[in-house]
Amino acid sequence: MSQSSPRKAVVLVSGGMDSAVTIAIAREQGYQVHALSVAYGQRHSAELEASERVSRTLGAVEHKTVRVDLRSIGGSALTADIDVPLDQTGDTGIPVTYVPARNTIMLSIALGWAEVLGSTDIWCGVNAVDYSGYPDCRPAFIESFEQLANVATKAGVEGAGIRIHAPLMRMSKADIAREGQRLGVDFSETVSCYQADAQGRACGHCDACHLRAQGFKTAGLPDPTRYV
Repeated sequence: MSQSSPRKAVVLVSGGMDSAVTIAIAREQGYQVHALSVAYGQRHSAELEASERVSRTLGAVEHKTVRVDLRSIGGSALTADIDVPLDQTGDTGIPVTYVPARNTIMLSIALGWAEVLGSTDIWCGVNAVDYSGYPDCRPAFIESFEQLANVATKAGVEGAGIRIHAPLMRMSKADIAREGQRLGVDFSETVSCYQADAQGRACGHCDACHLRAQGFKTAGLPDPTRYV
């Protein structure tokens, strides 16, 4: 590859504000973005539609959706008939909206596609500051997965090296909102709610909605979220 060729990156896109900002950061750093979403059996399709819309708007060269049936094993309020907790306060531990193995599976699919594309860079929007307490959103997980990627792939073994980029890891939701504004992200196109309706309108009561609303409030920015 010549030095003038753009660097390819696989960016995981959920349709929410974090992954949208992650695409924008990757683009700003000169990467050619290949956006990847995973239809894993989540409660609604609105976030997948948002993923495609956000990827196109932010300049990804392509967007791919891969299907994995995590609903067949359940275990989460997002993949089984378990109510999404509403208006919770305080630390409740790892919530029932945690989806077993979700980020491990998503990063593994991204890793496979990156190898096919000849890319050594995978980007994701995981965050360990204002988040729901999921174990697969912590620095230790990302560092461990990067180590795995470099012993489990042809690219890693032959010396090119795989990097997992998590630029939002230590940012608050307010920081993420401000960064998105700086980069021109249209947050009205994103969907974060765990139980958004068919039009992508948010419930305003789940953990994801509370974190998002508080982020815009703390940042002093108008909340562009469409609510039911």
